[in-house]
Formats: sequence, C-alpha cells, structure tokens
Amino acid sequence: MHELTDSQWDALKVAWSGCAYCGATATPLQKDCVLPISRGGRYEVNNVVPCCRSCNTSKCNAEVTSWMRRKKLDERAFLLRQAEISASLATQTTEDVAQAECDDDVPA
Repeated sequence: MHELTDSQWDALKVAWSGCAYCGATATPLQKDCVLPISRGGRYEVNNVVPCCRSCNTSKCNAEVTSWMRRKKLDERAFLLRQAEISASLATQTTEDVAQAECDDDVPA
C-alpha cells in the first residue's frame, strides 16, 4: 500500500485550492477518502481529496457520486477534476522517483 505522503497532501491542497466537493476556501481542510476506508479505499494520492469539515461530516462513509447528487453538487465536474489532478500528481510522483534514482547513481 502506498500511504499518502505529506508532500502529496500539500500538492493536493494546492491543486484543489479549497474543498474538492463544495469549493469552500476560507476553512481548514481535512483529508477525505473518495472511496471510504470502510468500503475498501486507501489513503493514497488518487483516493484522497481535501475537503471542508462540513462536507467530510456529511459524506461520512457514503459513496461519493450518490452523496454529491443528494447534496446537489456537480459530480461530473468533481470526477473530471479528480482524474486530472490524480494524473498530474502521478506524473510528478513518477518524475520524483526517477530523479531520486538518478541522484542515487551519481557518485559522491
């Protein structure tokens, strides 16, 4: 399992620039698993989004798209943005790993 790192969490907060669900910006953000841990989700960069306390409490362990429909939030926009951000961060992570491997190969 690949646990979410502090740098990945920071990158997620910057990428979303607020609550991933409602867009709130003037509130502390919490980590939320899109697919809840109780439903098989994991604390991984492609499953965690920043969200406000209100959304996190409301969503609880619900399935994200049905919860978003009930709350009248734009699930399509969320899913597209999540896919874009996940792909972008996955590319950055791959590049970081490749750079670290290159750095290990350079003699001191």
